Amino acid sequence: QARLVESGGGSVQVGGSLRLSCVTSGYGDTVGCLGWFRQVPGKEREGIAILHNRGSTTYYGPTVRGRFSFSQDNAKNTLYLQMNDLKPEDTAMYYCAADAFSCFGPTCTTACITHNFGTWGQGTQVTVSS
Repeated sequence: QARLVESGGGSVQVGGSLRLSCVTSGYGDTVGCLGWFRQVPGKEREGIAILHNRGSTTYYGPTVRGRFSFSQDNAKNTLYLQMNDLKPEDTAMYYCAADAFSCFGPTCTTACITHNFGTWGQGTQVTVSS
């Protein structure tokens, strides 16, 4: 069972940048979905960056597309979310998530977009002020 721990959140001014990290353990060579999500009180959780580790593309939510990027350091078992040009509406609790999902091919990321993720980190708060 994968375990995830997020870090890197904090306060930043509008237009600034922040990089979140998600250290994974117990994942090994598991084939599955990986994702970054965010949530604010009173709103539904939003998928912002999702991929399959055997896919060829990364899905980005429309509100962050072009500003955020998802990367991995496999040697460190760490996922990253680079956030640029931050806006007040980016203020939220950010979570990384993972789930085993056997898939091999270029459409695997697409399948992860609606996948029911089973393993979640505890979240890291990001606050963007004007």
